[in-house]
Amino acid sequence: MVQKIGYLRETPSQTAGPYVHIGLAPNFCEIGGVYDADLGISLINDRTLGERITVKGRIFDGAGAAVKDAVVEIWQADSAGLYNSPSEMRGTADPNFVGWGRCPTSAEDGVFRFETVKPGRVPYKHGRWMAPHITLWIVARGINIGLHTRMYFPDEAEANAEDPLLARIEHRDRVATLIASQDGSIYTFDVHLQGDKETVFLDI
Repeated sequence: MVQKIGYLRETPSQTAGPYVHIGLAPNFCEIGGVYDADLGISLINDRTLGERITVKGRIFDGAGAAVKDAVVEIWQADSAGLYNSPSEMRGTADPNFVGWGRCPTSAEDGVFRFETVKPGRVPYKHGRWMAPHITLWIVARGINIGLHTRMYFPDEAEANAEDPLLARIEHRDRVATLIASQDGSIYTFDVHLQGDKETVFLDI
């Protein structure tokens, strides 16, 4: 007698929320006793080398409303262009710079904010160099897979023109969606999930 094979059906897809903050930033949700402070809340201290900057922005949905339940993570090189990572083989990164941060968007106005340093240039393939940039990863309710993008600096026009990733963007008018605006040491980078101003997201 041949036994019937019972194939399992595909599990329905799930979004990242609505409990993203509870797992990633419990203190932000007023849940104590998990961490003394939420992980990624501080990238720098008073001994960190480099130019101090503030990076802030908001996440907008397709209707133009600020997403107030998102979590934003950033990764970046230090001011010398070195990563705080075991895989960094070019030298030793600044020990007083973490290189990674995490911030929930505000429930009041949807703003995320990081106090950090301006990163240096990092090498690419074949002797080319990437412009200074900060990598962002975004999760929120309704997003099945975290969104990956980059923020470049408006005061690095020459380096941006040489950047291999920016050069790969076919529709040149969309490059502007990856460039922050600047007011002194404050860089504002708004992310648009959909619509005419949709930010370029990366899958590389």
